[in-house]
Amino acid sequence: MTELIILLHPDPRLKKICTQVINIDESIKRLCSDMIDTMYKHSGVGLAAPQVGILKRVVVMDCSEEGEKNPITLINPEIVWSSEENSEFEEGCLSIPNIREEIKRPSSVQVKFTDISGISKESYFKGLWAICIQHEIDHLNGKLFIDYLGPIKRSFITKKMKKYKKDIIKK
Repeated sequence: MTELIILLHPDPRLKKICTQVINIDESIKRLCSDMIDTMYKHSGVGLAAPQVGILKRVVVMDCSEEGEKNPITLINPEIVWSSEENSEFEEGCLSIPNIREEIKRPSSVQVKFTDISGISKESYFKGLWAICIQHEIDHLNGKLFIDYLGPIKRSFITKKMKKYKKDIIKK
């Protein structure tokens, strides 16, 4: 197991658009495995490659019930359909620890992606799985969940995160 370092907001790499994965080689497979380990280590339900400083379109997630493990890896994920019905969910992010905010997103989505074996797939996600994949795909497009908030709240969170990062460095 290799635990990767999670970038914290505000880090300019979190605002970059990621590039497509062309070849699923051993380095990509190792990245996915390390991302899953890192996600579990930090009690997350999803993690996108830019959060660990890799600007590739790779996502891992596991929204299984407590105590179960059913991680999935999505390479080059793309939302091909989303429901008109929306859900509000209190989202958090491993790159913005200790902050949670209500975000409105489509309740269900259809996602086209390539799995770790190189097989093209399409899957339907609903509930927490749908929220999670939308949140992670946003990361691949340089967008954070706080970008859905108003400018004052977003600015407040950014200031709070700058202080948090300074406090970590002091320790």
